[in-house]
Amino acid sequence: MTTVTRTSRAIQLAARPNGLPALPDFRLIEEAVPDPAPGQVLIRNLYMSLDPGMLMQIGGYPEIPMPAFAIGEVISGGAIGEVVASADQHVPEGALVLHQHGWREYAIADADSVRVVDAQAYPSPSTYLGFGLVAYVGLTVVAGLREGETVLVSSAAGATGSLAGQLARLLGAGRVVGSVGSPRKARYVIDELGFDTAFDYHDQPLSDQFRAAAPEGVDVYFDNVGGAQLRAAIETMNVGGRIALCGALARQRAGGTPDGGPGDLLPVIAKRITLRGFTALDHLDLAPEFGRRLRQWLAEGSLRHAENVVDGLENAPQALLDLVRGRYTGKVVVRLTR
Repeated sequence: MTTVTRTSRAIQLAARPNGLPALPDFRLIEEAVPDPAPGQVLIRNLYMSLDPGMLMQIGGYPEIPMPAFAIGEVISGGAIGEVVASADQHVPEGALVLHQHGWREYAIADADSVRVVDAQAYPSPSTYLGFGLVAYVGLTVVAGLREGETVLVSSAAGATGSLAGQLARLLGAGRVVGSVGSPRKARYVIDELGFDTAFDYHDQPLSDQFRAAAPEGVDVYFDNVGGAQLRAAIETMNVGGRIALCGALARQRAGGTPDGGPGDLLPVIAKRITLRGFTALDHLDLAPEFGRRLRQWLAEGSLRHAENVVDGLENAPQALLDLVRGRYTGKVVVRLTR
């Protein structure tokens, strides 16, 4: 018989927002947590990831590559935690596991849905929640980056963009350009992350900014934004250029209103440009390879993992809204303390 041994705080979606969510659209609850059934594990979450893409699930955007959250449902997302009870021999108690049951302090999960990771690989378990694999897949598998090419990254100070720019350099790019949301962020990606140059996308016209930053054209565009920046990038791409479509921050900041897409596609035809959408979930086989390279780069000091830690589950909704509004540089995680 299943018994309840503890309670856990969690955050539900309280209402479907019309546009960007507000704090009343989230509800902090306390729920009973049963013992794991056969084939399950009970996890005490240590850290959870915040991702702008969650806004699409919160808003119930149509045609998104993940299910929308239902009203009254506990929100989910990437998290890492310690197994405190196990009913599966393959995932022992004490194991550190990655899973998709964030936004709660304790989680029951099927053992085959979690990934056991090395607790000693990084100084903090939260490093596993970084978006490095997304950036790595986008640059290698999707865009096929070649040595000496010029790479342009939008939202370059964000969690994914900051890693995409650094990885582009480590993978042999000849010039790395960042589009950011403020002069402060432009200085940050140049001085701290090693971008060759960066510009504030608020400065118009965008096409002039792109051309000035990449006078010899762009070979690879790592797109986290869409909208006007995607259209300007197409104008700047070289013949045979490749665009890795990773995110839609412009639409997310607009509360789900469609952003008009890439615009006139004649230049795409004329320049033989490839546009390819992707998700790292389709390339999890590359996780071990990337993990080995990431540990080496971090040990050498050739890659910076910028992380913002927000304490307390109750502060997660505000942190998510601050993230989308551009308050942070780098990755944002919530430390689940009580």
